Amino acid sequence: MLTTLVALLAAATVAVPLTRRFGLGSVLGYLLAGVAIGPSGLGLVSDIGQIADIASLGVVMLLFLIGLELRPRRLWVMRRAVFGLGSAQVVFSGIVLAALARWTGVSWMGSIVLGAGLAMSSTAIVLPMLAEAGLMQSSAGRDGFAVLLFQDLAFIPLVAIVPLLAEHTLPHQVPWHDVARAVTAIAVILVGGRFAIPPLIRALGGARTPELFTLASLLIVAGSAFIASIAGLSMSLGAFMAGVLLSESEYRHELQADIAPFEGLLLGFFFISVGMAADLGLARVHPGLLAGAVAALLTAKAAVCFILALIARQSLADAVRFSLALPQASEFAFVLFGAAVAAGALSPGSAALATLVAAASMAATPVLFAVSERFLIPCLEQEPEPDFDTIEAADAPVILCGVGRFGQIVARVLRMHGITFTALERDPGQVDVLRRFGIKVYFGDPTRIDLLRAAGAGQAKLLIVALDNAPDVLRIVEVAKRNFPHLKILARARNRRNAYLLMDRGVDGLVRETFHSSLKMARQALEALGVSTQEAERSIALFRDHDERTLLDTHVIYRDEKQLMQSVQQATEELMALFEADRAK
Repeated sequence: MLTTLVALLAAATVAVPLTRRFGLGSVLGYLLAGVAIGPSGLGLVSDIGQIADIASLGVVMLLFLIGLELRPRRLWVMRRAVFGLGSAQVVFSGIVLAALARWTGVSWMGSIVLGAGLAMSSTAIVLPMLAEAGLMQSSAGRDGFAVLLFQDLAFIPLVAIVPLLAEHTLPHQVPWHDVARAVTAIAVILVGGRFAIPPLIRALGGARTPELFTLASLLIVAGSAFIASIAGLSMSLGAFMAGVLLSESEYRHELQADIAPFEGLLLGFFFISVGMAADLGLARVHPGLLAGAVAALLTAKAAVCFILALIARQSLADAVRFSLALPQASEFAFVLFGAAVAAGALSPGSAALATLVAAASMAATPVLFAVSERFLIPCLEQEPEPDFDTIEAADAPVILCGVGRFGQIVARVLRMHGITFTALERDPGQVDVLRRFGIKVYFGDPTRIDLLRAAGAGQAKLLIVALDNAPDVLRIVEVAKRNFPHLKILARARNRRNAYLLMDRGVDGLVRETFHSSLKMARQALEALGVSTQEAERSIALFRDHDERTLLDTHVIYRDEKQLMQSVQQATEELMALFEADRAK
């Protein structure tokens, strides 16, 4: 057993970082690790059953964590996308894939299982892929998350229904004893999760005793799975119900933090076991069949998703992203195929081919998505830029560049004092919002000299640069200094280095965007810890003055990293001495 464990850990340690480095996700790494050490590879592990039982706990914990995320209120807010778009994707994709499977000669029962299993998409691949591309807040990202959420919900009844698809398992009469036992188990989980578990956690001291809390977390997952299993239900169903019941608990985040490491490791073992069970001989014998099946799966699901995205009124670019994010099979498919083979609803040969197809589709999706983002999406998003506003006779004494969360506060204070200003903002959506609130703002790119001139830079007194993009702030300052030397310039500095760069360019004043708010929170922290208000204010003032003086002193040496580090160290020691002297007074 120790040899097996070492082989598992070594293979995963090598394969997973490689696949993640190439943007293919960790699931593929685990699958490849299993292939490498399994019977079809190096043969380091021949008895797959050695880890099957333990690895199945990874799926149980995954379902528990999914339950924790599925808070009823969250589902209600997303109900249209989750239950409308999500159900449509699963149903139509399942029908198309089941029809394709039946056309190839698979039995009706097997076709239904294959259609349902392959209709699912991989949460472990899709969400990180969308997040890395910065698309989670896009229409494609939100709808993709909703579909994955519905699939998580649909997986539970699918696993429960699979045994009924086997012809020999259909009962001739209702087994009331089994039904009663299942109902009792569900009741025990529901009542226990609602009334017994919270007091148990409080009795253990909550999260203040980490080791006991971890033990209690594992007990909750394993116990709910055990209760479901002895009643003839899916262990995953029991864990899922327990997770949903605890989703509104004040200990939800602590439970997630404790379970997630075990879930990640055991789920990785599960994928390794799937990889070990992959029949590579089948791929060598029928490479054309495997390639055709993968192409059919990706094409069918992408087509269904694309049509549904257009019906949901996504833009053409978002519809393409949505369709190319979800065409792969899911990690749930491996569980479903295994349950179907055990129940006799799917032949081992069909399950072996479907497993290979699922794994290959998971490997292909990140590549297809990356190629699409690089070459196809830019063509679809080439829409004509809206024309910048025409600014006529701008004679305000102040020009404000950028009216986001930073610039808006400046604008409101200026309005309060009756000071007129010309505001420039290059985000058309932000311009529309501000205009609805009565703020006169022009749509334009303030880095352009012609726009600054039209905004009245030739006769204005003050230029305030409040953009959140540091390079653009520097560019505006350079343009203004070169063409409008009479202007006083105040600029927003994103960080300390950006402040140095602005000082190089001779701005009349700068504000580090989080400096003063951080000082205010530090003062509140001191007061919350019992420091008197007067002492806290004096400490903050001492720190502020010293830090601003240090910023000026280190400006001349900031490009010399070694000298800068020495100066910062000396400044830190000086600050500590000042605090000590202040306390001694």
